[in-house]
Amino acid sequence: MIVHSMANVPSIEIRVEALHKSFGEHAVLRGIDLEVSSGDLLAVVGGSGCGKTVLLKHILRQLSPDRGRVLVADHERDNAPLVDLADLSDEEMDELRLHWAVVFQRNALFSGTVFENIALWFREVKGMTDAEIRPIAVEALQSVGFHDMVESLLERDRDELSGGMAKRVAVARALSMDPLLMFYDEPTTGLDPVHAGQIHRLILDTHLRPGRAGMRRTSVIITHDKDLIHRLEPRVIMLHEGRVYFDGPFRTFEQSDSAIIRPYFDVMPILHERRDLGP
Repeated sequence: MIVHSMANVPSIEIRVEALHKSFGEHAVLRGIDLEVSSGDLLAVVGGSGCGKTVLLKHILRQLSPDRGRVLVADHERDNAPLVDLADLSDEEMDELRLHWAVVFQRNALFSGTVFENIALWFREVKGMTDAEIRPIAVEALQSVGFHDMVESLLERDRDELSGGMAKRVAVARALSMDPLLMFYDEPTTGLDPVHAGQIHRLILDTHLRPGRAGMRRTSVIITHDKDLIHRLEPRVIMLHEGRVYFDGPFRTFEQSDSAIIRPYFDVMPILHERRDLGP
């Protein structure tokens, strides 16, 4: 008899089961089944309107499914069991989100200074003082490439930041919370190739940086950025007509001659140049 050790089997962080969602008569998600394991670096791709952002909003419980369910690991409990988001109270969701961070397409920085953006979560959730928060903010900004300018940057207003700087500050803010799950919604849209390349490296460095107690960080990226997936070589999920059409390594995706994948892969740069505002 062969005994298989489970010691190195990664735990499940997210499980999506038979997820359906319609808006009026328009069906966006038509039965999504998906598992994301601890430590996964995952890119979700697909044409505009295929359901990428709608799927992300279900995982974040910003939307509720018509049918199916979303389960996420609860790191507030021993062994991080999967819990159905539909069964959680708002207070339980807040506890779950302590282990998540989201970098939005438009960065979603608050008005005010860089320090205020990083400090708000620690004040409201942790009850920490500014003196306690400041070294955390400094370390987070240094980790995303701001070094000699950190002290002056902390006092800079959000509206004074370039697009590339704002994106890095958004990642720093997310990192400061030491999340186990990182979600990125079109993180390089609107950036020039130089700044986009910096964000590519930053996403990978952030993913590989161990989380609390050395735990593996999990990253989910919604993107059209061909250069990003080429550099990071993530596991690729392609949505098509509301379903998972492809799930596998980037190299397999890149080399596919599928009549669905090939045209999409070729037009990714065009889609990436414009903001994807659809579902």
